[in-house]
Amino acid sequence: MKQLFVILGLTLMAACGRGVPDAARVVVAGDSVLAWNRIEGASVADGLRARLGEPVGDVSLPLAQVAGGRGALNIPTQLEGVQADWIVLNGGANDLGVGCGRDDTAAVLDRLISSDGARGAIPALVADLRGRGSQVIWADYYTSPRYAGTPCAASYQVLETRLTVMAARDEGVTLVDMEDVIAPSELNMFDTDRTHPSPAGSDRIAGLIARALPPR
Repeated sequence: MKQLFVILGLTLMAACGRGVPDAARVVVAGDSVLAWNRIEGASVADGLRARLGEPVGDVSLPLAQVAGGRGALNIPTQLEGVQADWIVLNGGANDLGVGCGRDDTAAVLDRLISSDGARGAIPALVADLRGRGSQVIWADYYTSPRYAGTPCAASYQVLETRLTVMAARDEGVTLVDMEDVIAPSELNMFDTDRTHPSPAGSDRIAGLIARALPPR
């Protein structure tokens, strides 16, 4: 029960500052990797806001899933009614579960995205956003020190491969790899849980994403 209250408390605190300013051309959605450090004003969206010099929407939340979760803990629901030129997204980690040790991991990956990148919850979400006229930047996960060398590494590699195939199918979808800017050996890039980014890590991720965005 105590753990549940801790999780709920973290989620409520991380919700502070969420929202989409009027006329924001960039909106961030997804899970805790993007939402982390929001309380300190150092989330990925905060880093983008500073670099771009313009309002940036942020509807991301810890514990959010792509194919599961209720309300704002479901990433497609986070984006209901949202229209923006660019949507920055991540997701899938919470669907796969802590440690990626589920017996149905292969089935979960298939539910998220098929091997041809055309079917599943992720392509469906991306297709919906593209249909609204948005361009999509999908931020693929880094390998964290906590999960390096565990079954998660193989599962996330499958996810990355399928996301790469999906992005190649549509010029309006850009895949950026957070591992290009954060290595598991760089402990200062991670929070004390050795999973989520430190403020410096979030800033690096923001820089990676900003380079994929055209100037206003």
